[in-house]
Amino acid sequence: MAGTAPADATAWSNWAGNQHAVATAVLRPSSVAEVVAEVRSAAEAGERIRPVGSGHSFTPVAVSDGRRMDLTRLAIDAQVDVDRRLVTVPSGMTLRQLNVLLASHHLALPNLGDIDAQTVAGAISTGTHGTGAAHGGLATFVEALTLVTGTGEVLRCSTVEHPDVFDAARVSLGALGILVDVTLRCVDAFVLRAHERPAALDTVLADLPDLVAAHDHVEFFWFPYTDRVQLKSNDRVAADDAPLPRWRSWLDDDFLANTVFAGACRLGRAVPALAPRISAVSARALSERVYTGRSDAVFCSPRRVRFLEMEYALPRDTLPEALDALRRIIDRLPFKVLFPVEVRFTAADQIWLSHSYGRDSAYVALHQYIGMPYEPYFRAFEEVATELGGRPHWGKLHWRDAASLAPAYPRWHDF
Repeated sequence: MAGTAPADATAWSNWAGNQHAVATAVLRPSSVAEVVAEVRSAAEAGERIRPVGSGHSFTPVAVSDGRRMDLTRLAIDAQVDVDRRLVTVPSGMTLRQLNVLLASHHLALPNLGDIDAQTVAGAISTGTHGTGAAHGGLATFVEALTLVTGTGEVLRCSTVEHPDVFDAARVSLGALGILVDVTLRCVDAFVLRAHERPAALDTVLADLPDLVAAHDHVEFFWFPYTDRVQLKSNDRVAADDAPLPRWRSWLDDDFLANTVFAGACRLGRAVPALAPRISAVSARALSERVYTGRSDAVFCSPRRVRFLEMEYALPRDTLPEALDALRRIIDRLPFKVLFPVEVRFTAADQIWLSHSYGRDSAYVALHQYIGMPYEPYFRAFEEVATELGGRPHWGKLHWRDAASLAPAYPRWHDF
């Protein structure tokens, strides 16, 4: 049986610090058999178990006043099949660890989001995604998974074994059981050429269909109170022949994007009237740069400035209308917004609770600096997004209930 943590170790909070919980026990199983035993023990005691990842969700998805399960000690050996480009890993492995493992075998995931701190199970279960018109979220890379159900049954699921459970369990919020291992489809390791440049929002929106079609991965950040965006495109290239000098990487991605930006946010929180000017200066301060690098190093960057976030997946053709409404919302808020708005794109998939189920999507992510008001801002955009058929990201803040969500997901009742 897995051990439990002492009473003073049962408190938990997420990365953003907006979710907290105190468990009755903390379980750290080292084998699938121990997971099964703990599930059956909890069922017999009438308690619930909640598995937790690395705490990078802003919602209470990992909050529980019952037993909390930490899967980081799960002793499941990673298996890499280079010829078939498949990797099977324990569910508690982080994406950062996975990227290192894959690189050692000259493999990579086809796409990633912008951070790599999440566990594999947490990332797929909440619908974590990157950007790219031809790419789905990380859950679309899953070829098989092993699930311990609420009764302690061990199910190996894939397109041929328990296919309905497979389509539900790839994005399940932990509601169907505990994922203990995941098999992911990989690709040969590849190099990306990144092009980051300032641009006008209206120009980007006018050119967006061509931009999204012309590049492997496109996203942009709009700076509130301005007409400026930072446009980013990533494309596969044959050689890593233009890497960023180490000093430039530190200056842009560490010092400016974290240290300086954190100072600007603290200033904006202390003197809100300065927020529009800070946003304008931030937009103008970002210069154009072009560089190459290993795929995961280009996709992922350090994020040390704490914030709260809401993100909505919208039918792609509704994006201009959504952003127009968002501009009006921000202009009439009684407080200021200190973070840029992020826009990304994904391809349609057939995973029941995926945000992109059955449609190509545009994702609009709203952020607000820790300690600043956020709920009126997020709620106002949620109304707009809901009317446009939007689906909230499962790991980001929202106020939708089951009655509201059911019409947005054709397979909701099947789930």
